[in-house]
Formats: sequence, C-alpha cells, structure tokens
Amino acid sequence: MSSTIEAVKKNLDLTQNKPLKISVYEAFRKTIVLGDLPAGSRINEKEFADVLNISRTPIRYALQELAKEQLVERVPRIGIVVKGISIKDAYEIYDIRKALDTLAAVKAMQLMTPADFDALYQLLERGEALNKANKVDQVLQNFSDFNSFIYEKSQMRRLKAIVTDLQAYLVYFRDIAIRSSDRRDIALEEHWLIYRGMKNRDAEQIQLITHDHLNFSLAFIIKEMERRQIG
Repeated sequence: MSSTIEAVKKNLDLTQNKPLKISVYEAFRKTIVLGDLPAGSRINEKEFADVLNISRTPIRYALQELAKEQLVERVPRIGIVVKGISIKDAYEIYDIRKALDTLAAVKAMQLMTPADFDALYQLLERGEALNKANKVDQVLQNFSDFNSFIYEKSQMRRLKAIVTDLQAYLVYFRDIAIRSSDRRDIALEEHWLIYRGMKNRDAEQIQLITHDHLNFSLAFIIKEMERRQIG
C-alpha cells in the first residue's frame, strides 16, 4: 500500500453515522490539509477504490468537492492532482479568523460568568505547565481548547459551525506555528492578554490583541511556508 493511500486510510473514520461519500471526502480533505497528501500528488480513483475496498463513486464525489475548494485539480493527460494550501489561502483564512475570533471573544466576554472566567484561567494555567514540561502535543490541544472554550461561551451556534468547517485548516496552521518553542511562549502570553481583555470587558482591547496575535501567527506561518517552498 502506498504511503498516500495509507495516510488517507488512517483518516477515514467509518464509525460515525455519516454517508460513506462524506466520510471519504472528509478523510481526503483532512489528509491534504495536514500535508500528508502533499501538493503534486496524483490521485488514482481506481487504485484508491481497490485498496480501500470501496466503489469509485464516493471517491469521485470526494474529488469533485475537493476541486470546488481548489484543493485538487484535474490536469489534462495526468488526472487528479493535489494542489494543497497556498500562501494566498493562508492570508484569506487568517482574515476570516480575525473577524470570527474577535466577534466570538467579545460576545463570550458579555455572557461569561465569574465561574467561566475561573475555568478559562485554569485552562491557561494548565497550558503554562504543559509548555514548561515541553509536552508539545498537549500544548497544541490546550490552544485548541482555549479557542473552543471562547466559541462555546459566545453561544453563537452558526459562528461555531463556520469555524468547524475551517477546523482542518486551523489545525494545519496551528501545528506549523506552535511546534516552535519560541512561538509557543509568545502565543501563550497573547492568550493571557486576550483573557485579561475579556475580564476587563474591553472590546477594543480584545480586537487589538486578537488581530496582533493572529498577525504574528500568520507572519510565522508565511515564513515557514516559504521555507518549505509552498506557493
């Protein structure tokens, strides 16, 4: 089995109550976004169908959806080829994040109780401890938990659904940025600043800090993507 097919198979979750074509689409999408199916990889429908022991129909559906998202493209005389994520995509997604994260933090700030703020404080304290222990994977999860907590407390279901659609991209960018120890330290400090802005009920401060936080993260990611020669 090729490494690319193995990567997709690893992300194919058939335990959820979803149509097969959706599960296959999500597996391909996650594998491409996380870089495990790199740009330039060719996807052979028949080969994937044979190895995964499924019909070509759900694979064809998945590739059609991925083409709409511009994650793959059909190249004449070659077939379906992975495009991956570009630097342009990074700028677009971070512009979206600036708007959504600011809105979620301001709305959560208005609705959170003292107990909620205590819980968020404890979450940040745990992140500090994990970072000092150099438990990188757990720090990454802690960062995701911080963002999820704020979105949950915003009580904006549609906003949360939009972020869920972007989740695979966000995990990809998070892993690039936060695996650097220097960036982890700075990002933790920025999370504390966001927390204090929320505690002080200061919407302007939240917007400023959130935009600065994401701009720093984006700059780090662009530098890394350029180093990897990702267009």
